[in-house]
Amino acid sequence: MVRVLVTRPEPGASRTARRLETLGFQPVLLPLTETRALPAEATIGADAAAVAVTSANAVRHAPKALIASLAGLPCHAVGKRTADACRAAGFLSVAEGPGDAEALADAIAGGLAGKAIIYLCGRVRFQVFEQRLTAAGVHVQPIETYDTTGIDYGDADVVARLSGQPVDAALLYSAKASAALVSLIARPSLRQLFEKTEFLTLSARVAGPLHGIAGQMISIASQPEEDALLALLSQPR
Repeated sequence: MVRVLVTRPEPGASRTARRLETLGFQPVLLPLTETRALPAEATIGADAAAVAVTSANAVRHAPKALIASLAGLPCHAVGKRTADACRAAGFLSVAEGPGDAEALADAIAGGLAGKAIIYLCGRVRFQVFEQRLTAAGVHVQPIETYDTTGIDYGDADVVARLSGQPVDAALLYSAKASAALVSLIARPSLRQLFEKTEFLTLSARVAGPLHGIAGQMISIASQPEEDALLALLSQPR
């Protein structure tokens, strides 16, 4: 059975593991990052015309009072899973975006030029979403609701989680996780566990830190969403 390393934080890691089992793969859980809520306190301007969300974590960690104050505004979510999270949190009107933050910015910029939006986001994030909207004349007020931090594993912890056996493929959802995995692979006692690993990444940006690993196989999902990422597992090797 193909052993697949799951590096995303919980609760997503366990959800992905269940999907992998259903597809006939053996999941191996090694979350390389974790998320935690931030004390998101902000004064919402009366001129706010909409809300944008590029990560389900942003609404999952947001205080209920903050969501309640924004729920009546049109909400632009990056993709299906984030849109579902926004609806579950209480937003009344949610538009599902194309699945990519840059594409979402391009899609909504025209209709919001000259207006203000609230951007629920993480402390660690890709800045291009805000930059594109700002360049289009949209006033963006970011509200950071969560932080993403790395998890420090000892060599013995990693060996135990991997049952001392090599992994055939690794799923990578963020550049931060990719960089963390590169650091683990650089440890002499762990290197042999990844000698034949295929690295499956959500986007070219996520794949970036991996390019310094000589001779490793890297594949990039056709779309920055989990369905496309898991589809890579079914491709001929």
